[in-house]
Amino acid sequence: MKMSLLSILLLVVGVGAGFLVSYVISYLKNNETSKKAQKIIDDAKSTAEKLKNDLIIQNKDEIEKIKSDALKEVKDKKDELKSTEDRLLQREASLDKRDELYQQREANLTQKEEKLNNLSDEIQSEKSKMDDLKKEEEKKLESISKLSKEDARRILMDDVKKDMDKDVAEYIKEREDEAKETADKTAKELIVTSMQRYAADVSSEQTVTVVGLPNDDIKGRIIGREGRNIRTLEAVCGVDLIIDDTPEAVVVSSFDPLRREIARVTLETLVKDGRIHPTKIEEVYDKTCRDFHDKIIEYGNDALFELGISKMDPALVELVGKLHFRTSYGQNCLDHSIEVGQLAGVMAGELGEDVTLAKRAGLLHDIGKAIDHDIEGSHVELGVNIAKKYHENDVVINAIASHHGDTPATSIIANLVAVADALSASRPGARNDTLENYIQRLTGLEDVANKIDGVSKAYALQAGRELRILVDPEKIDDAGSHKIARDVKKEIEATLKYPGTIKVTVVRETRAVEEAK
Repeated sequence: MKMSLLSILLLVVGVGAGFLVSYVISYLKNNETSKKAQKIIDDAKSTAEKLKNDLIIQNKDEIEKIKSDALKEVKDKKDELKSTEDRLLQREASLDKRDELYQQREANLTQKEEKLNNLSDEIQSEKSKMDDLKKEEEKKLESISKLSKEDARRILMDDVKKDMDKDVAEYIKEREDEAKETADKTAKELIVTSMQRYAADVSSEQTVTVVGLPNDDIKGRIIGREGRNIRTLEAVCGVDLIIDDTPEAVVVSSFDPLRREIARVTLETLVKDGRIHPTKIEEVYDKTCRDFHDKIIEYGNDALFELGISKMDPALVELVGKLHFRTSYGQNCLDHSIEVGQLAGVMAGELGEDVTLAKRAGLLHDIGKAIDHDIEGSHVELGVNIAKKYHENDVVINAIASHHGDTPATSIIANLVAVADALSASRPGARNDTLENYIQRLTGLEDVANKIDGVSKAYALQAGRELRILVDPEKIDDAGSHKIARDVKKEIEATLKYPGTIKVTVVRETRAVEEAK
């Protein structure tokens, strides 16, 4: 029994001791955890305090920077406003000064106006006196002549007009007859002789060139993959290539004959070679350009040789050669220039002038057309600038400037060049002309004559080279016919543009018709 009680007691003591030990251990653990938690809290507070201080410092720096920028901007605005204010003050001062000048000028003008008004009043008063005296004299004259002022003026003017019209017409007719007897015959012989001694064929070029192909399969190679070959050809040569259903042919289109010719030779060379790709196209084009440069020099030297001109600047010779690839109304410019040089030289020889200088002026008269498609300006202005640049003779420069009548001719050679230019351009077959322009020119000629009082009919003949006018014989006399021809000639020269010369013929006839019954 005692043992049981002892065992129970020991058990109770052991359990109590166990609980006590567990409590002590738990207490110690909780105390250590509290210390760690407190340390973490303290560390967190320290870190937060440090972050807070850093943020405060950073915000202070930013605030200071913003404040500094704001102060700088305010200072800049103040400086700008100060500068603007200074300018406004200067402008205000200038305006005040100008206003003073205007006021002074206005005062001077007012004084002058008062003086002018006083003078005007005096003049008006004197004029009134003169008018009164004039009226009195007129009344006396009217009473003496028994005619009013208007009747006397009308009678006088009618008599003077009749006498003067008749006298002027007769005088002009006499002078024209005298001039025709001496000058017309000589001029015709001179021009006809010159044209007979020189004549050249004129080539007519179009704006397209057809390139023949050995077969239609080559068209695909010209086009190339995704069209790269044809695009390269058009970009490098500066032309348009037209590849359509035309068998064994490709059309090269361009308004520049030199580009068109270079593109034609380049394409023909590529077709013969067979290798067509962008690199080869550029290589062949460069070689063709070099060859054409030599050919241009050759054309220029041939023109000089043909005209017998021995010395000329090489750059100017190249420009002369380029004229071979330019056309005007279908007429080759180099052939036209050579023809003008020949005609001018022949006429200069007949008149005893310098033949070589006349040929040189005729050859260079259209030299501006060699570059007028590259530089803005008329070919006359460009030609004058080119001639001055290469130190040509003043006679040559004046011939270039005056061959279209823009500048007065200062020498006989300049006039001969203008005549030769008109002859070369106006001879039959020299130039192409459209039907519409042709009809408009003929209609314009007839309209010039038909609007004159007394003209019954007018006809343009010989492709517009002659205008024949029929007048009413009851309204127009012989002297009036000459006056009409002269008036029509002046009107044509003033209002119409035409190549060569136009002959104006006025026909006046009287018919007496009777019928026997």
